[in-house]
Amino acid sequence: MQAITTFFWEHPLTVITFSPLLGALILLFLNKRDVSLIKSLAFIVSLIDFFLSLHLYFYFQSDTYEMQFLEKIPWIPDWGISYQVGIDGISLFLVLLTTFLTPLAILSSWTAITKKIKEYMVFMLLLETGMLGVFIALDLFLFYVFWEAMLIPMYFLIGIWGGARRIYAAIKFFVYTMAGSLLMLVGILVLYYLNYQTTGEYTFDLLELMKTIPPPAIQTWLFLAFAISFAIKVPMFPFHTWLPDAHVEAPTAGSVILAGILLKMGTYGFLRFCLPLFPDATIEFIPLISILAIVGIIYGALVSMVQQDVKSLVAYSSVSHLGFVMLGIFALNTQGLEGGILQMINHGLSTGALFLIVGMLYERRHTRMIDDFGGLSRQMPIFATFFMLVTLSSIGLPGLNGFVGEFLVLVGTFQANKLYATFAATGIILAAVYMLWMYQRVMFGQITKPENQRLVDLNLREVIILVPITLFIIWIGVYPKPLFQKMERSVQHLISQVNRPRIIKVEREVFLVSGPNKMVYWTNVPRIKE
Repeated sequence: MQAITTFFWEHPLTVITFSPLLGALILLFLNKRDVSLIKSLAFIVSLIDFFLSLHLYFYFQSDTYEMQFLEKIPWIPDWGISYQVGIDGISLFLVLLTTFLTPLAILSSWTAITKKIKEYMVFMLLLETGMLGVFIALDLFLFYVFWEAMLIPMYFLIGIWGGARRIYAAIKFFVYTMAGSLLMLVGILVLYYLNYQTTGEYTFDLLELMKTIPPPAIQTWLFLAFAISFAIKVPMFPFHTWLPDAHVEAPTAGSVILAGILLKMGTYGFLRFCLPLFPDATIEFIPLISILAIVGIIYGALVSMVQQDVKSLVAYSSVSHLGFVMLGIFALNTQGLEGGILQMINHGLSTGALFLIVGMLYERRHTRMIDDFGGLSRQMPIFATFFMLVTLSSIGLPGLNGFVGEFLVLVGTFQANKLYATFAATGIILAAVYMLWMYQRVMFGQITKPENQRLVDLNLREVIILVPITLFIIWIGVYPKPLFQKMERSVQHLISQVNRPRIIKVEREVFLVSGPNKMVYWTNVPRIKE
């Protein structure tokens, strides 16, 4: 036992990331008829992983931007590939969000999944390992492995346990993400060889690659290669068309994970790679990214207003909400970036809870059409209370988590560009329209369908699922300071990387750049010292 404890203290990220994988391997040896044992073990493994991840929060040092809990082991040294992992204030809460939502998603599947339960739980645990790996990888090759590996379990979760059009949705999800991933792979390889030309060293080490940056012209193409891949995953307009199909057809737990965590991989990719590796291209693309984000905010809200399926409405609302995240990121100031990162967490909680609530309703009525409901608050008062709280969180009511994130995003955007902030603010108004209108039609009025008169309120298991999420919704809305303290130094450092001093000496095609990491442009001539 002491050896296990020592190993965890020395390698916490490895233990947290691969514990679900170990749990999945154990499940493979269980008899598929032991349904209760399989469900219980999957839930316990994911719950233990969440409690282990709390170690990261309590031992995270807020006074530094440096990567923490670093682990680096040579993997393929001849190619400069290593198993290198670590987290900072940007990735910390994404790891915690992943370990927090996964056990709740598994618990939500307790009665909803009735076929191939063993395989389902195995894929859920494999998916958790893949997602955690994406957020902790500091080696580009390792990041790409986790990025691609995560697609496989989600593909099967949608394709096997999804709705009537599950095969179409699963293939569309896979093809879109894979196409973007191939562009990113090309960008990774170009960085790899350009770094060798400059330093004489083959490496995929992200921290080393950040110390040298390509010339602006090359940055533009590399930024596009990475950005298109991440934009598909966000998804940004116009790369969003795979999302509604995947959300609507996925099982409830799949929708929760998809909205709560997988979409954040796209926004995280911009923060972790595009901004620090390609600072000149980042500034060049601010207008385009910001305009696309605003279009996504307004478009997602308008399309949500005309949806007849509750799940489809929540799916399109994600396009709108993630637009706020992207707008905050490319404001490139402290308020905007911190608001964007916080809004990533808020969206995971609020939209994840909305999908859980829709799933609970679907289990009772086997329909998600808004017109099939009405007057449910009389039959299900506890359900109506949770639904209202999460709805208000999603539209950004002061005192709840959504308000803090959206307010900071708008403040940061206003400082950067007043016109952008003005257009983006309309998205908040539209969100209140479609969310409250949906809630009114589902929960209030007269009960016109006989089936609705027989509905029962939430059971203990369902209350246990929703209570932790609502507690975090209220806590972040009332007292978000602990989150900002953890991310502040990392955000400030990221801004300094993008806004670092530029060219200080020009001799024909030779450029020298100074900054906190003594970065230089790649050129065809030897490096110049200041």
